[in-house]
Amino acid sequence: MAQTEKLKHPGGLYLLFFTEMWERFSFYGMQAVFYLYMIQALMFDKTFADLIYGNYTGMVYITALIGGFVSDRYFGNRKSIVWGGAMMALGQFLLFTSGMTFSDKPTASAFLYSGLILLCLGNGFFKPNISSMVGQLYPENDKRIDSAFTIFYMGINMGGLLAPIICGLLGNTGNIADFKWGYFAAGIGMLLSLVIFIPLKAKYVVKPDGTPVGAIPPGRLKKDADSVNKGVGSKQIIVNFVVFIVLLVVFRFLLNADIIGSFIYSTFFTAPLSIITDRTLTKIEKEKIIAMFILVVFSMVFWIAFGQIGSSLTYFADQQVERAIFGWQIPPSVFQAFGPLFIVSFAPLMAIAWTFMAKRDKEPSIPFKLALGLVLMAASYLILALSVKALDPSVKVGMLWLIIMYFVLTIGELSLSPIGLSMMVKLAPIRFGSVLMAVWFLSLGTSFKISGVLSAFFPTEKLKPVLLGIPINTTFDFFMIFVVLAGTSGVILFLIIKPLLKMMHGVR
Repeated sequence: MAQTEKLKHPGGLYLLFFTEMWERFSFYGMQAVFYLYMIQALMFDKTFADLIYGNYTGMVYITALIGGFVSDRYFGNRKSIVWGGAMMALGQFLLFTSGMTFSDKPTASAFLYSGLILLCLGNGFFKPNISSMVGQLYPENDKRIDSAFTIFYMGINMGGLLAPIICGLLGNTGNIADFKWGYFAAGIGMLLSLVIFIPLKAKYVVKPDGTPVGAIPPGRLKKDADSVNKGVGSKQIIVNFVVFIVLLVVFRFLLNADIIGSFIYSTFFTAPLSIITDRTLTKIEKEKIIAMFILVVFSMVFWIAFGQIGSSLTYFADQQVERAIFGWQIPPSVFQAFGPLFIVSFAPLMAIAWTFMAKRDKEPSIPFKLALGLVLMAASYLILALSVKALDPSVKVGMLWLIIMYFVLTIGELSLSPIGLSMMVKLAPIRFGSVLMAVWFLSLGTSFKISGVLSAFFPTEKLKPVLLGIPINTTFDFFMIFVVLAGTSGVILFLIIKPLLKMMHGVR
């Protein structure tokens, strides 16, 4: 095979690219108007809206554990994606119905919560399965995998770029009766994702030898079914259940977390335990998975800060950013498009750079890339903190500061997020592929729930919150929370790269 052919990516990557692009258009389109819809149309107070937002963004990824388990045991990747997509499309149209009935608050709220439940369940079946399929398109240890996930991630962000612009302009017009059109457009995007995937999957989503990817669940293959059946014993199930209940009690009653938050946090700690205690894992597999979990925890700090985009940063854009341009007020939801715009612009360059360095054995390791992402996240919030430090609270900051912040954040995101997906594929035993990919999304869900909790500490004229005994009196104080969190985590990760690489056994 010629060298140029070796560097080409299979057609299945681009089918998954566009399938994921429209699904993410649906997801981010809804998110662009969701927070403002709760506050402006349903008249929820900000604290309650933060709670709902955090619960939704947490549970929408927690359900990936269910989807990953069902896929590995029963459905397979392909069927899970179709079922998940159908549930999400229905969920979006229930939100559209909520927007149509917003003047009747009880009815609108009922449709809202029903739609959110379907979105959470559908995402759980869709998200871990399409991501794990990307890695299966390539032979084991193929050097194109990091590049493939960077390209795939560009598809995610093309959807994320179009969504706030289209759904934001349709729904966030200043007329609260128009929010429904943002949800409607998001539902159409989800249907487009299914229309692309269903007829073309058999032809393009195949392994290098031509066998279909994701058609048969690993749990139905004899060797993998035997491993699954031997790996989970009744004693392990009982221990995991007891640990889960104890954690649930601790978070709910001792740490005073809300019930959904307690469930999310308890699941996050229990799920890795259930995997790492599997009796079929070899010593090397266990060390790889432990290294994976350590890196996942560091990545969570990034996502806790990233999760502010849909809540406090949107609120900041609405209240404290000068948005006028040529006499037109840019809707605050549209600012969410800048991150995806920068991703789409720079992801191809990043993919080329990783491939170029990999060919010369000079590509940075996974832990190094993740640490770099954390440091850049800290830098992005530092830029925003400095922009407001010397300003009187009544003075609005120029929009350029927020745009620059999104640019730096985006470069950090490109260093961390697609590499995190690639890491899960490289380090996971194939029989746990979807479940371990679900753990990645479980970490996102936990991060976004914590992010929602922290968003409630954004100070306003009426609210001057206190975090761990420290008063958060100004926007500068709030942004510095994320500077400290991300910066400290990045430095620590840089310091432990060598022992992590040893645990990863050659995976870089």
